[in-house]
Amino acid sequence: MNRKVIREDLDSRIFDAVNKVLLVCFMVIILVPLWNVIISSLSSGRALAEGGFIFWSKEFSLENYRAVFNDSSIGQSFVVSVAKTFLGVITHVFFCAMIGYGLSKRYIRGRKLYVAMGVITMFFSGGMIPTYLLIKSLGLLNSFWVYIIPALFSYYDVVILMNFFRNVPDSLEESAKIDGAGDWHIFLKIFIPLSMPAMATIALFNGVGQWNDFMTTKLYITDQALYPLQMKLYEIIVQSQTQSMQNIGGSVVIETTTKGVQLATIVITTLPIVAMYPILQRYFISGMMLGAVKE
Repeated sequence: MNRKVIREDLDSRIFDAVNKVLLVCFMVIILVPLWNVIISSLSSGRALAEGGFIFWSKEFSLENYRAVFNDSSIGQSFVVSVAKTFLGVITHVFFCAMIGYGLSKRYIRGRKLYVAMGVITMFFSGGMIPTYLLIKSLGLLNSFWVYIIPALFSYYDVVILMNFFRNVPDSLEESAKIDGAGDWHIFLKIFIPLSMPAMATIALFNGVGQWNDFMTTKLYITDQALYPLQMKLYEIIVQSQTQSMQNIGGSVVIETTTKGVQLATIVITTLPIVAMYPILQRYFISGMMLGAVKE
């Protein structure tokens, strides 16, 4: 018996040690390239011209960030990005939650037909040209709402929320109806609070997509006042690359300055998403339905 206990204790220690080693390796794989990008973006063109891995900047410089922020319209583009991400996430999550709540009820007439129609949209689409013609016919060209309305619905997110709503105990809904609550009251006061972990996950992925999206702007927007931050930074990178190609003799300093501008844009566009993750993290690790019902 003692040998068995000793063996189990030894196995447990070995398992913990291996897990710690793997965790350290995983952190190094993630943190070292991220650190290199940040430090390289803070390095001068001369330091970048030397090439190789940069662990610490030999020549600290903010020129790469000045090249990005020299554009006077960068602030307006940032406001557009924040507005479309914030409004797009809220409307998308709420709209998908309403549809998921309705489809989670098995007594809804035509539910199977609606589910089948939704599944079809997951595999087939009209294509770029029909979509463009639809957006044009709706009057959404050069409109802020082109960022919001077409992104309202995603059946993949509806399926996630629909399955989550099915796991909510029926006794909660029945007790609410006995107390006189209607469908809207049950949806807003019971299902929405209990589904926060699933909704936070969808909000995070949709927010990242909204923040990083610039193809919508390239396809449907020509008014520069509606350019989001991603599109503005894309233009800055293209302009810096064009200046580098036009340089006679191909100066190494200008070429590496282009690389520095690219690294600076990576840092600028990544920081807001990284800052938002700790706010949503608690919804991933909390079980809000634990203890909600006692039989």
